[in-house]
Amino acid sequence: MKILLYASALIIVGSCATLSHKEKIQAIKKRIVIAHPTKVKAYANTITASELKKHLLKFSSDDYQGRKVGTNGQKLAVNYLKNYYISENIASPFGGSNYFQNIPKSYLGEKYDDSENVISYIEGSEKPNEVIIISAHHDHEGIHENGEIYNGADDNGSGTVALLEMAQAFKKAKLDGNGPKRSILFLHLTAEEVGLQGSRFYTQNPAFPLKNTVANLNIDMVGRVDKSHKYNPNYLYIIGADRLSTELHYISEVVNETFFNIKLDYKYNEENDRNRYYYRSDHYNFAKHNIPVIFYFNGEHNDYHQTTDTEDKINYPLLEKRTRLIFATAWQLANQKKRIIVDKS
Repeated sequence: MKILLYASALIIVGSCATLSHKEKIQAIKKRIVIAHPTKVKAYANTITASELKKHLLKFSSDDYQGRKVGTNGQKLAVNYLKNYYISENIASPFGGSNYFQNIPKSYLGEKYDDSENVISYIEGSEKPNEVIIISAHHDHEGIHENGEIYNGADDNGSGTVALLEMAQAFKKAKLDGNGPKRSILFLHLTAEEVGLQGSRFYTQNPAFPLKNTVANLNIDMVGRVDKSHKYNPNYLYIIGADRLSTELHYISEVVNETFFNIKLDYKYNEENDRNRYYYRSDHYNFAKHNIPVIFYFNGEHNDYHQTTDTEDKINYPLLEKRTRLIFATAWQLANQKKRIIVDKS
């Protein structure tokens, strides 16, 4: 009888503790006030599947020869990005028409020629020294020995064109007098495929001091559906959001619940995940500096790192919705009253 009572007490205490934890989470979420919800929805809606497709048709085309680090194809690709920002009158943090952060061959290694990150930004109206970095790598695998081109439409043409559309949306908001309170840096990274070297170089040579970086939202493959979600494609893997900032994790969830209702899948966020995705894309070089990160990812598919990763297989309505989610999350981080808190390490 005593054993039974003791066991029952444990069950009750456990249930109360669980309920208390749930209440705590709800309290955290209630404290998150969405900044200008009508406006964020309006500007997010300027991100369209048709414009994403227009960019990706070009960026993942044979013209850019697989965008291998330091090659002529990669040079053509970065000039496409630079010319886009110039055409949209979105500034470079370096001033003038210099959008390139040059990385020398001596840094990248003997196998690769000089390469470059491409950087643009929109200055914040109230707290310009606090910076949200949205990143995506633009390089890929080049040309196969059989002559076939690794077009890299999903990896990572999808993330690259998402940045272009988000930059345009933030620029439109600024022109309308609704620009972000904090600065937004759009960072197209090179040499991800050869050891995250572009992001490592950036964190060693930042355009703005790393202590001013509020968060990094990193996008790497967001245009496809993996096998696990074949029958429920309305999902996105979220990796790293809670590793350094509890607040960032819940901002991500509240923004999604308010506007999009995408299934945020945390499968690969487990610390014992055998794939170790948290360590395998450019956000990790920011996390190493105690900067909160979110890695957005659709998971691997049969065309991953194959010459069959082509534009025709992209799910454009889904890419649109995912890009809008990331835009709205960046909007919240840029416009809420207080900078997010780093409460873990």
